[in-house]
Amino acid sequence: MKSLPIASLLLLSTSLLTAGAYAATATHPAITPNDIMHFESLKKPVVSDSGTMLAVEISPDRGDSHGLVRSLTSTKTFNVDGGSKPKISADGRFVAFSMKTPLLEREKASKKDKKKLKSGMVLLDTQSGKETHFERVKKFEFNESSSHLAIWFEADEDKPDKKDKSATADKSEEIKVEEFDKGSPFELVVLKNGTTQKVAHVTDYYFDKSGKHLVVASNNTKAKVHQLVLFKLSNNTKEIVRQYNNQQIGPVSLSDDGKYIAFTHGAADVAPYGRPYKLSLFNIETSDVSATPTSKQWKLNRYTKLSFSEDSQRLFFGRVPHVSQQIELVKIDKQEDLFDESIITGQRKLRIWHGDDARIKPNEVKQYEKEQKRTYLAVLHLASNNLVQLADETVPDVELGEQSRFVLASSDIPYRKMITWAGFYRDYYLIDLNTGRKSLVLTQQPSSEEPILSPNERYVTYYQQGNVYLYQISEERRTNLTKDLKVSFADEDHDYPSNAPGYGFGPWLADDAGFLVYDKYDIWQVNTQSHEAFKLTAGKGRKQGIQYRVTGLVDDKNHPDVLAIDQQVLLHGYSERTKGDGYYLSTIGVAGVNTLMEGDYKLKTLTRSKNADALVFSKERYDLFPDLYTAEYIAPQKAKKQTDLDAQKRQFNWGKSELVHWTNGDGQPLDGVLIKPTNYVEGQRYPVLVYFYRFMSDRLHAFPQMKINHRPNFAWFADNGYAIFLPDIRFEVGYPGATSVQALTSGVQKIIEMGVGDPDAIGIQGHSWGGYQTAFAVTQTHIFKAAVTGAPVSNMTSAYSGIRHGSGLARQFQYETGQSRIGESLFRAPQKYIENSPVFYAERIKTPMMIMFGDKDDAVPWEQGIELYLAMRRAGKDVVFLQYQDEPHHLKKYPNKLDYSIRMMEYFDHYLKGKPAPSWLTQGEAYTEYKKAD
Repeated sequence: MKSLPIASLLLLSTSLLTAGAYAATATHPAITPNDIMHFESLKKPVVSDSGTMLAVEISPDRGDSHGLVRSLTSTKTFNVDGGSKPKISADGRFVAFSMKTPLLEREKASKKDKKKLKSGMVLLDTQSGKETHFERVKKFEFNESSSHLAIWFEADEDKPDKKDKSATADKSEEIKVEEFDKGSPFELVVLKNGTTQKVAHVTDYYFDKSGKHLVVASNNTKAKVHQLVLFKLSNNTKEIVRQYNNQQIGPVSLSDDGKYIAFTHGAADVAPYGRPYKLSLFNIETSDVSATPTSKQWKLNRYTKLSFSEDSQRLFFGRVPHVSQQIELVKIDKQEDLFDESIITGQRKLRIWHGDDARIKPNEVKQYEKEQKRTYLAVLHLASNNLVQLADETVPDVELGEQSRFVLASSDIPYRKMITWAGFYRDYYLIDLNTGRKSLVLTQQPSSEEPILSPNERYVTYYQQGNVYLYQISEERRTNLTKDLKVSFADEDHDYPSNAPGYGFGPWLADDAGFLVYDKYDIWQVNTQSHEAFKLTAGKGRKQGIQYRVTGLVDDKNHPDVLAIDQQVLLHGYSERTKGDGYYLSTIGVAGVNTLMEGDYKLKTLTRSKNADALVFSKERYDLFPDLYTAEYIAPQKAKKQTDLDAQKRQFNWGKSELVHWTNGDGQPLDGVLIKPTNYVEGQRYPVLVYFYRFMSDRLHAFPQMKINHRPNFAWFADNGYAIFLPDIRFEVGYPGATSVQALTSGVQKIIEMGVGDPDAIGIQGHSWGGYQTAFAVTQTHIFKAAVTGAPVSNMTSAYSGIRHGSGLARQFQYETGQSRIGESLFRAPQKYIENSPVFYAERIKTPMMIMFGDKDDAVPWEQGIELYLAMRRAGKDVVFLQYQDEPHHLKKYPNKLDYSIRMMEYFDHYLKGKPAPSWLTQGEAYTEYKKAD
């Protein structure tokens, strides 16, 4: 595909008849921004481990949330005003919600006072219906056995000491407590009777998984009292098991067998940043304390984290080669210091960018804090007291699970420099937990294609360049399992200038006997002994265009579900033809699929109870809110509806969505979604808003987000008489702009041919990558009568070496291997960068354009918007530029989001519906200094 000259994209005929009015008389109130602000959504649904209780946060787009709790075994229902982020005790009796400060109070508070506003917590007893409220809570947690609740409060505000203001007051005894060392109040609630036990100055705590113990670190640094406190939960006793006079206690942990407390401690009179720590073990049964082995090469610092293995045989923790010290700025104290070159230059503020730096400086700055907090994993084998260092500065990253012999580790260090232009790669290793020996398994593997260690540690599976591999650890032998299969496991829709990724892996089978892996449509079961594979879904996926995936397994990284032969497993299916979803059932070891439910709707599996078979999912269509349903894991077709937020939609008119098929100029079939206006009248033509990014047709049955943000709100536009068109875009490497335009223009032609679209009233809106395509499209065709582009790249030649300020990464890799799809460097293919850059064709533009950027954009340099604006301004084009101050790539502040949404509607209403232009569009707005907030 070559770039398309503008002559080949002729303006489509505008002679078609249109109706005088765009919208029929409404039978319900028109949707307004105020309605969107009040429209509620469901967030963070959770189900108890017992499968008996469901809790969810219900939040409007703007305003205060509330919590909903529903029994799954009775008719009990509870509403908790202000509740958010629910947690449920394992047995389902108690539900705790975070309680955010009400919005009005937050909005009225000064900038200084906002920092003082802290969330609270409410505890609901579902047996009695009693609510207990707690203020200024920063963390809360139920223990595994549902007997206790830990509540960790925010620190009390520091108040100046007014007792002694005399000049003779002795300041030498005052101790400045670093923020890192400050503790805060803590309460342990006995759930059965509501009694509490309190500990002050808490800096860390830990429940064991067995529900026997809780350990708390209490550090009263000013009083030089540092205590390790143990709660025995069976009898609710509290004991100070260790006390130090000047030893700050760091992180704590408990072994699940109830035997050990692990904790770190270091000199409290040394600043936390440079404080070395020691690691000790307290034996709960004998009250003995033992120091762990030490090393001259490796130290403990304040960022060390502790974790026992589930079998309580090993203790994992992080170490560092040396404890970093803060660099002090040079100060001028004496007269001669004023002319001392070393002292003067010691006050410089300089960053040196070297061509051989592993990371470019902005990325190094962004990574600095993370690197300062980095520790390198080690393991202590408790029975032998043998300490083994696992990670190091060469192989720093270890994936810790419940393995007893090996762990997977990785390093991106050899590839950090090439990230700038080539993307992300890693080397992967197996590390022996007993010896620390590292075995290299994979080199230069894409970071997105992580290998997987089998539960019994016999194998590693991984994907590479279209095939699935098995690495047998004991023999260090790798086998290509799929080379003889007549199907590719590579992404068939990949249109980037990089190797196509795979579709991923499903769960393992018991005893490492096999595993599941996905192609585009079907699920394959692979035998690790015979290396044979068969389609668990019997090829039905590819035959019928259904993409099957295992769903509904318990989400536990340390204990991933393993499947037994003859076990039934729930599948989610997505029909590429109808865009509808379904639930299906397969049996491990048997080829075949049984349909449980399928239709013209979208299904989302949300969560499942750990100790029961309660499945929580949502079902939605464009005109059906995604309410929650619960069912037995293998019987979702018998689900019970648990919420009814769809009721709020029924007060409004609502458009309809339908699937559209067409072919582009190259004969390539494409799909898209057409959302017809509310009260649509057959034969009447409507203004059309085109919104897009890449693949959009899978949103056919998606309920529109009822939010004010950087996107057009579909329900609002549809109710305002617009048809909305969401076309799929398929790109060709080297020609992203031209192939996008080809898909857009052919798709718009289809909407016009259907008799829906008014050819004189076609608008287009896109953001980020969609914003780029929008800006480019109007340089190549005049079919669009108005364009709104958010955060677009306008000049690929300058954006190529721009910086993504959020990560500090250079943007070169996006063009050479990623989304921008040029596939070559700027100096190897300068013409392609020019041909795909809207700014070079600004003189061709006839479409009015509104550009939007936040001037703190963390992904696209906002100067890209300035370049486009200035080019259009110089060419005398119709352009307006909205600069939102202190905003990132996606607008965050509600006043700005609302303002942009309103202006977007006003803009399209003027150019597509002929409404009078607002003054800001005809005259602009003069600069005004806003009064700064307190």
